[in-house]
Parts: sequence; C-alpha cells; structure tokens
Amino acid sequence: MSRIGYALLAAALFTGAAAGPTSAQTQSTSPTANAGTKLNFPASLGGATFERSINYAAPPANNPGQGMAYHYSTPKRLMISVQVFDLGRRVPAGSDNPVVTGQFNAEVSSAEQQFKFAGYTGFQKPSVPSVCTYGTVSFRCITYSGVTQANSRVYSKLLLTGFREHFIKIRIDWAQSHQQTAADAEASLQSFVPALMR
Repeated sequence: MSRIGYALLAAALFTGAAAGPTSAQTQSTSPTANAGTKLNFPASLGGATFERSINYAAPPANNPGQGMAYHYSTPKRLMISVQVFDLGRRVPAGSDNPVVTGQFNAEVSSAEQQFKFAGYTGFQKPSVPSVCTYGTVSFRCITYSGVTQANSRVYSKLLLTGFREHFIKIRIDWAQSHQQTAADAEASLQSFVPALMR
C-alpha cells in the first residue's frame, strides 16, 4: 500500500469515518455469511451495527488470500473490523501456534508502519502480547496507540487466532477525542466476539 493509502486508511480508522473502496477492493453494504468459516455477519451483532464489507478476492484485486473484511460500529461510535483470510494456506486452530504467532507479529509491524505513514507519533505497545479469551475462543492480542497531528491519542486493540483453517483478525479502534475508553472497547468486545464466534 502506498504512503497516501496508509495515511487515508489510518485517518478513516481513527476518525470513525467509513473508508471508501480503493482500486484493490470491492465494497458491499450487504451483511453476509463467510463461506470459508461459516461465520455469520448479520446487520446487528453483539450490539454493533454492520457498516460494510470489503472483498479483497474480487476484481480488480483478485487476491483471495486476503479474504473478506467486515466493519461494524458500536453505539459509542467505536469501530470494529473483522478480517477473515488465509494467505493461501491452511491456518492451524488456536492462538499459540507458530503460524498465528508469525502473522500476529507481521500485523503489529504493519500497524506501526501505518501510524508512521499517517504522521502519528508516540507509537506505544506492550513489549509482550497477551492472550485474550472471549467466550470459548482465545486470541493473541495487544493494545497499541499513537498521537494524531491534532495531539489526540488513538488506540487499537488487535486480536488474532486460527479458526476453521483461516486467520480471524479483529480490531477495535477508539479515541480520547471522542470520549471513548479502553473499558468501552472491552465491553464491546465482550458482547461482539462471542456473538460472532459461535
């Protein structure tokens, strides 16, 4: 992704704006079921409202390894994204296998680069990720943050696990400037994730 693409993505993520489709993806507004995992993405899920989906496998991208992304918003305007993908290989189940660990590290590195390209400063993350369990599913997880050019700290919590031979990546974003807190994000995940992963 180009520097401008990263900046636009980061701006959309942290302002709560709906990111429009790029030339490498197709956007849909219809809730759907994911064929590979049989997970359902209805209009309302765990208190969050479906906003849009992006099919990275559709023309012009034609990149089935990147799968599908589903975007929801909570009543407090936090944004939740779920990406279901396999990168063209079978993904072992769970959060503690080397395939998931390697992909998780790549996702965190990518997030840090996105923050830098967007002009954010003060990127912070714990030195070691955690394991977070929602319902019966465990995820490798981490919360990271940065400071926008408007001097507001923005946060993301990233979750990743292997599920039905796919990666399930869930990210929730919130910002101090919207009077959103880590407790709001956690409450949203406690409702959303078990409703999704059943």
